[in-house]
Amino acid sequence: MGAIYSMTGYGEAQAPVAAAAGLSVHVDLRSVNGRFLDVSFRLPDELRSAETALRALLAGALRRGKLECRVSLETAPGLQATPDPALVEPLLRAQDELLRHWPRLQPLSVAEAWRLAGLQGGAHADAGQLAAAAAEAASGALRALQEARAAEGARLREFLLERCARLHELGQRAVEVAPQAVLRMQERFVARFQEAVDRLGGQPDAQATQERLLQEAAAFALRVDVAEEIARLQSHLQAMVAVLEQGGEAGKRLDFLIQELHREANTLGSKSAVLELSELAVDMKVCIEQMREQVQNLE
Repeated sequence: MGAIYSMTGYGEAQAPVAAAAGLSVHVDLRSVNGRFLDVSFRLPDELRSAETALRALLAGALRRGKLECRVSLETAPGLQATPDPALVEPLLRAQDELLRHWPRLQPLSVAEAWRLAGLQGGAHADAGQLAAAAAEAASGALRALQEARAAEGARLREFLLERCARLHELGQRAVEVAPQAVLRMQERFVARFQEAVDRLGGQPDAQATQERLLQEAAAFALRVDVAEEIARLQSHLQAMVAVLEQGGEAGKRLDFLIQELHREANTLGSKSAVLELSELAVDMKVCIEQMREQVQNLE
């Protein structure tokens, strides 16, 4: 049985930056359902150049869903308890010069000055080293995300298979109810026909009664004949089970089959000339709607 993936999941990972002691790249991946793959990034300025490679990495593993990728640079706790004033002063002078030309710029916060001074005071990491660490962290976060999506996908598969079994039972019940409804209609027709004849004080003609009974029964049987609808519904259910067992990119195929199940349930409801069939049609629609909601989350 092939793996099936939910589009909802979370994964994170961290990787050290080579030649920069205490500096690492942290990646968070969060995904929710979506018709197509939509990836958005939140990157620090130092890693803007790595966005193209990260996008290619994620697009190579995922097919659908709205994905948010957050990347941050982190330093080890206590790596630089007190920033070197000799490194902070140039930053502040550069800030004053920029604000003099562009007064609308935002001044550096204490945290930003601390981080920048720490980066300058420690071992320097070039863009290539930062990008390599980002790729390593993104790969780890992607593995964690896929594990979470696979676990949720397995849960959804069990739920959908259980709903398919329930729909199969409802279809079988509808097949059983239709002939019983025809027999009850025949009995009611005979009783009412006899009542009408008794009120008129006459004797019913046996042949005429039989012919009329056959006509009424045939007309009613056509109105409650659901064999074709149930056959198509069962066929769609078999296709759904096959898709769920095969796994892979199943969401769009299952969504199409859900639409077909809705069509058959609606047709069954429109032909429900007896209460039992109407109730079965309603139960089917409820079951199918529950399946539709969950299928929207599958890749």
